[in-house]
Order: sequence, then C-alpha cells, then structure tokens
Amino acid sequence: MSDFIKTQTSFANGEVGPEFFTTDNINGLSCLENMDVLSGGGISRRAGLVSVAQLPGTARLFSFSVSDAQEYIVVLSNYRMDIYNRDAHIQRIITPWTYSEISTIQCAQRFNTMIFVHSECAPQILCKTDQGFQLTEFGFAKNLPDISVNAPFVRFDDSTDITITVTANQNSNNRATFTTNKDFWTPEKVYGIFSLLGCQWSIIEYIDARNVIAVANGIYTVPATPVSDWTEIAFSRYRGWPRSITFHQDRLIFGGTRSWPGGIWMSQVGRHNNFNTGTGLDDEATFVSLQSQQRQQIYTVVSSDNLQILTTVGEWAISNKPLTPSAVDIKQHTSVGSYSACYLPPQQIEGSTVFIAGNGRDIRELSLDDLSETYNATDLCALSKHLMGTPIGIAYNASLRRLYIVRQDGRMSVLNHNPSLGVSAWGTYNTNGQFLSVCVCDGRTYVIVQRTDGAYLEYFDTSALQDAGTYTFSYKASGLPLRASGHNVSNIKLKKITARIMNTKDININNHNISLPNEIYATDADGFTGDVSVNLLGTMCATMNPVWTIHGATPYPATVLSITMYGWYTI
Repeated sequence: MSDFIKTQTSFANGEVGPEFFTTDNINGLSCLENMDVLSGGGISRRAGLVSVAQLPGTARLFSFSVSDAQEYIVVLSNYRMDIYNRDAHIQRIITPWTYSEISTIQCAQRFNTMIFVHSECAPQILCKTDQGFQLTEFGFAKNLPDISVNAPFVRFDDSTDITITVTANQNSNNRATFTTNKDFWTPEKVYGIFSLLGCQWSIIEYIDARNVIAVANGIYTVPATPVSDWTEIAFSRYRGWPRSITFHQDRLIFGGTRSWPGGIWMSQVGRHNNFNTGTGLDDEATFVSLQSQQRQQIYTVVSSDNLQILTTVGEWAISNKPLTPSAVDIKQHTSVGSYSACYLPPQQIEGSTVFIAGNGRDIRELSLDDLSETYNATDLCALSKHLMGTPIGIAYNASLRRLYIVRQDGRMSVLNHNPSLGVSAWGTYNTNGQFLSVCVCDGRTYVIVQRTDGAYLEYFDTSALQDAGTYTFSYKASGLPLRASGHNVSNIKLKKITARIMNTKDININNHNISLPNEIYATDADGFTGDVSVNLLGTMCATMNPVWTIHGATPYPATVLSITMYGWYTI
C-alpha cells in the first residue's frame, strides 16, 4: 500500500463519459451539474434565472438586433409573436404559423428587417419602423404595375416533357386556355405563375387535368405549335416555399424547397427581392442546384468566410469572392449531415460554424484548414456524448464563450469553450421545470422554461442566486476514479480532501458541510477564499466511483479552484 497526494488544478475537460474514466491526461469530471468551468480551469455555481413574463404557452425564441440601443427578443407561439426589449413587452402580432411549424422556421436579419421562412408558408418580413413592428408577406420586386414579378423561375422534373398549347380567349386580349399534352394541372396550381411567350401568366381557373385558364401580364402572340420552352415560378403554395435563408455578399440567399430540395437561389446584388437572372451580368441573380450521388436536402445556408450549404447528408461551400453568375465554385467538403427533426441554427464561434450533426449526438465545428481550401468538421463533444440527448434548441453567448443545447428531456447541455486556454468543458443545467428554448440577445442568455403553472420567459443573471426568485437549485461536481503511476487503483483509503475555494459561502465535500467564517454572511460581504478540508479517517472508496464530490443546494455562491486528495492506495 502506497501513500498518495494528488491535486487536480484544472477541470478544463468538464464532464466526460464513463469510457474515458481510465484515460490519462484528462482534466475531467464524472459529473458537472449546474456549474460552469472558468477560463482558469476552476468550477463555479451557475447564475440564477430572472423571470421576465409568463407566456401563452410553449414557444420559441429569436433575437432581433436593430442597433446597439435596440435589442429585441422575438417570442413565437401558436399564431402569435410577442416582442420584448429586455424586461419590457413591446408589441404583439398575429402570425400565420402554428406551434408545430415554429420548430422549423428559419430567419435572417439585415438592418431593421428580419425575414422568416418556412417550407409551407410564404416568407414573412418583420420590419422595425418608427411606429413599431410590422409583419408582412415577402414580395418579389415588380417591374410593372401588374402580376409581373422578378421571382425565380425553374423547370421542375415532373414537367420536362410537358408542352402547352395556347388558345386565345376571344373575349379578352390577355387571357388564354392552356392545354397540355399530358395530365398536368391540379386545382392546387390555381394562382401559380408560369413564364412563356415573353409574358408571365397567372393560372386563374382550373378546368381539368389538361386545361386551365391563364391571364398574361402583357401582349403575346399565339404560337402555331405547342410551347415547350416554358418555366414555372420556383416558390408557390403547390411547389413549396424556401426552407432556409441568409444574406451573403449583399445577396439574399434562399435554399431548398419541398419540390427542389437542393436548389440555391441568389438575388441580385443589393436588390434582395429581385431574382431575375437577366443576361447573367455579375450583379444579377443566379441559381445553382447541388449535384451528387446522394439526394441533397438543404438544411440551411450560412454566410461565413464562404457561403456554406449544410444538407442532411453533407457540407458544401461556394468559395467565389465575389460571387457572380459566371463564377460559382461549389463543392462538397464533408459528409456529416445536419440534424433535421427541428431547426437548430448553426452558431458562428470564432470564425467557425458549429452545427448539430444528423445523428443528434455530435456537435461539429466546421472550419477551414491551414491553407483555407478545405473544410473539416471536428467533433466538439467527443468526450461527452452521454450529455447530448435529443436537441431542440441551440444558442451561443460570445461574451461568456458558452454554447447552450436545449434537450428534449428539459435539461440543457452547456459547453464552456475557450480553445486558447485549453478549456472545452461540457456540463448540464437543470431547473425546477423544463427548458424549452434558448437564445442570446445583448449579451444575455434568455430561455423559455415550462414550470408547474405555465411557460415563462427568463434570463440568466449572475446576481440571481435562485431561479425566478423562488426556486433553489443544487449544484454538483464529482472527480474521476483515481489513477496513480499510470495504473488503475484497486483499493483506496482516503485520509483528507482539501478544496481551494474562492468567494464561497456554502460548500459540501463528500456529504460533509464545511464550516466557514461567520463574517462572510454579512450583507454585501464577499465569500470565503482559501483552503478548506474534510478529514475522512481512512474511508474506503470503490474503485470506479468518484473519489470526491463537491455539492450544495443553498442560494449562495461557490467556486472551486482545485482539489487535493490524501490517502493510501494499492494497484
């Protein structure tokens, strides 16, 4: 039997999975609950939650930054949008989305407007004006005061061999009957827009599967033969609407629809509602489609150093600078795929794009290699897969260097991430209730929490020692099983555990409450800083159990900088 003194001065790897308990050189923990890993490697009790408002039901959060002085939280619930400025409710707006649709809504912001997209609903624009907020349907730029629009037009696969015979209507100069050579028309295509004979046509009446009535936006000449050179508007109730959106190089980018899952539509430069490809000039709109052996369903598009396209089976990028119709260098870099059960917006973290992989258990960091030519997708949770669960929300607080993943079980997995200091530490947050959504606005981390009496909008605040001013929460950190001299230890007897703490007012070590000086409990007094110990008198410890556990449940601050263990062991 040998004596040992072992000190752990860093917890920079956070909670790791049991499969790593016997791995050397890991500054990890077997449990990290309601605590954060600090930049120096210590651990501290998490901030409490402050309640803002009760919500009408389950909801989802978005941040809307108009200016430094105008930072807003957008709360989407069933057919409803509530807008908050910090703690104040600003406005309520009726929306077209049900709660089930909200989970897959995506958005992009530019200045004082935010555009929301959903595959089954026309895009909506939220605009901040001097009079307040307005939600209107996205409209493509009109080039004439009629139905003509600068919308994107394509030829869908189910219409490649369809020809249209145009028969003029004797009672109207701009109406005609469209007759196809095969069954093609359906009632759902009424109000769809088609482009042929130099005009754009709106279908206004369904007759049967081969005949409809259409109205043109201009003068046309009836052709002598059926028309094979025609296109259909890319976005419609029948074909579906864009499911992803971003702004990139002053272009508005739409990605993927129900009928064209691999399509990427790019607006004209500076004219974000104009998708007219024109004659292919550098500033005109363009359209590309992902081509590979696998079906590419676009999950989202991201504006980073390049235009990144994340699909359900891989990660693509368009690297052209500037991006023009004549120069589109697009290629697939990795084959991870994105989680698609709900929309979890990729987070921009220090130049990298962090997204949740298709299996729902990997958090990948998409970044360029040293030559800035190829992307790699590094796994950020390789040591902590057991903490991932089923994700339903994600946000990153840059000021705290903290990534939040809301899980379906109502808990949050939290990554404290500071690569320059070697900190990449996962842990878990829980509260009296269930976390439903998370976002970051103006440096604050906001959450929606389902409590026993309803759903609430709340935010984390370091001055709050409880949740919502009512609920206490416990914290816990446990060490890894002991290893000594590069070996697994078979028998352990503990003599003493010493913790170096900072600004702490309550702490327990291995179920022993530590007595601290009375003067620290005076109003506005700092907590105790220094070493505290518990004598264990040769307590036996099972080899696969943690040797030490720090815990507490009272609403006081607690920070641990290091742990030292004293005892005997055999191998």
